Amino acid sequence: MPKAFITGTTGQDGAYLSEFLISKGYEVFGLVRDKEKSDFWRLEELEIKDKLNLVEGNMTDEDGLKNILKEIQPDEIYNLAAQTFVGASWHDPIATSAINAMGTLKLLEAFKKHSPDAKFYQASTSEMYGGIHTSFSLDEATPLHPRSPYATSKLFAHWMTINYRESFGLFSCSGILFNHESPLRGIEFVTRKITDGVARIKLGLSESISLGNIEAKRDWGFAGDYVEAMWLMLQQEKPEDFVISTGVTHSIHDLLDIAFEEIGIDDWSDYITQDPKFMRPSEVKELCGKNEKAKKILGWEPKVEFKELVKMMVEKDLERLR
Repeated sequence: MPKAFITGTTGQDGAYLSEFLISKGYEVFGLVRDKEKSDFWRLEELEIKDKLNLVEGNMTDEDGLKNILKEIQPDEIYNLAAQTFVGASWHDPIATSAINAMGTLKLLEAFKKHSPDAKFYQASTSEMYGGIHTSFSLDEATPLHPRSPYATSKLFAHWMTINYRESFGLFSCSGILFNHESPLRGIEFVTRKITDGVARIKLGLSESISLGNIEAKRDWGFAGDYVEAMWLMLQQEKPEDFVISTGVTHSIHDLLDIAFEEIGIDDWSDYITQDPKFMRPSEVKELCGKNEKAKKILGWEPKVEFKELVKMMVEKDLERLR
């Protein structure tokens, strides 16, 4: 039975990846800060919490990470732990960098010293492209220009992962994931904020949704599809970095259209307000990924289309609220 160690186990991607690896026959070890106080709602919703080996630890504790890897001796390491909310990174860039940048470096050191034969996956992000405003899709060779403390911290982790591969011959690779959503997405993200808000309007629990920039366009996919790509990267003979995306962009307008249509409302303009406090200091207008390399080498393609994804999220939020 292969062993996998996952940081960020209780997050959206960590939960779906844990479920996927368990289905593949892995013994899964998940890093959590506190076994008693951590929020396990995603693992419980997927009914997998009792199937995991939960390990207490912190991404800022280098010695703790080294001891964990020394004891577990995993075959695969998936670093998904991060402060993932872009907006919050401007309010606390130091904490964001401590987890996203230095936390990754500490885990890479633990990997190098105690599990050098394992395979390492780093969760990189399309936000690293940031200021590259082009009309074409972004791939592995596109220059990077982060426009938030979150993206900058992730860029550090991304290049450190490459550096450890090139310097020490370790199997370390990064998945540059474009936006991926699901019913397990946190409520602070605009996609889930909208689907939860729409469900509340349908049930008479709210009258409107307050948003920031509604002109942004993103390449949105389903998180459940994307975790399979993470696994496929570690099944290759040599470590490489891959863009994981759908190759199609949609605007927040499109998202609102589909979400409100699901509850029978065609014109949502009276239900949406814009609040300056949700605007970012430095906005990224549009991001679209080119996934040709992943298709060719990994044999991976997204299965869930955007409309299906939004409907899935609205239906789940209606179910929860009812």
